[in-house]
Amino acid sequence: MSVSVIKPGLLTSIQDLGRKGYQQHGVIVSGAMDPFSLRIANILVGNKEGEGALEITLMGPTLKVEKDCLIAITGGDLTPTVNGRVVPMWRPIFLKKDAILAFGGCRSGCRTYLSVAGGFNIPSVMNSKSTYLKGGLGGYKGRALQAGDEIEINEELPSEEKRAFNDFSTVKWFVNGKDFMPESKPVIRFIQGSQYEFFTDSSKDDFENESYKVSNQSDRMGYRVSGPSMEFKEKRDLLSEAVTNGSIQVPPDGNPIILLADSQTTGGYPKIAQVITADIPFIAQVKPGESIQFSRVTLREAEQLYLQKEQMLKDLKTSISLALKEIHQ
Repeated sequence: MSVSVIKPGLLTSIQDLGRKGYQQHGVIVSGAMDPFSLRIANILVGNKEGEGALEITLMGPTLKVEKDCLIAITGGDLTPTVNGRVVPMWRPIFLKKDAILAFGGCRSGCRTYLSVAGGFNIPSVMNSKSTYLKGGLGGYKGRALQAGDEIEINEELPSEEKRAFNDFSTVKWFVNGKDFMPESKPVIRFIQGSQYEFFTDSSKDDFENESYKVSNQSDRMGYRVSGPSMEFKEKRDLLSEAVTNGSIQVPPDGNPIILLADSQTTGGYPKIAQVITADIPFIAQVKPGESIQFSRVTLREAEQLYLQKEQMLKDLKTSISLALKEIHQ
């Protein structure tokens, strides 16, 4: 049995934590733009953290559930409903067979993650279920979902979880999503990039003190941002070198580009900064037209912030595992 796509939404694809270990061959990582929301969605239904889930962008799909299943919805609030009734987020939800799960417009954030207990039954490509859209690789037929698609679910819901409810049922406890979502006009922390010293002092000051607006010319490859133009001390030619998720390059027009999940493996523009790992999910939840600010931290501070976020997820996983055991009893 499966999940059927009635309407695909603006951009809905299957993503996990990425296709790692192949960048030396020019194969990009892909994966969830907001990996923390994806991991929490999977934890909430008892999956492995890196299991493939649906990444839903800005305007969501309408789906029909062909069997009883356990789901979770995290990330941005795209007004989810089941048979017209509002569905709570950041908690496990039991859906009855033939339920219609629909997403509307974007109330907050930019990307929503939908996990299903057992995961979606699609093949892994290079050890990942992630969809690389421009390369037609992985995911469901290497593309975004379309109307009429049917995605198989790996396992039946245990009989003790097939509750007697009309549309859906959920629990009283939930994850505080505010801990994992950006505030309005978020401050994105960074460490110095390889070519930080290539830029004038005034440009570096502007980068840290002024606001930047996310352009409509932004996608999973990267966010173009506009603000004070970055100026170089002198013109330099660079050889292409490795880039990664969160690298901030500055092309000749002076407007920074924040590389994201589907970014290329190498780049030749100077890198003024590298977004810290702990703040990558915040970037993913910023919509085009919204503004951000940058704040410089040391490598040591970036490491500590990463460890703090991972400890938070570890504690959360322990608490959720205990709560799920109580549901199964």
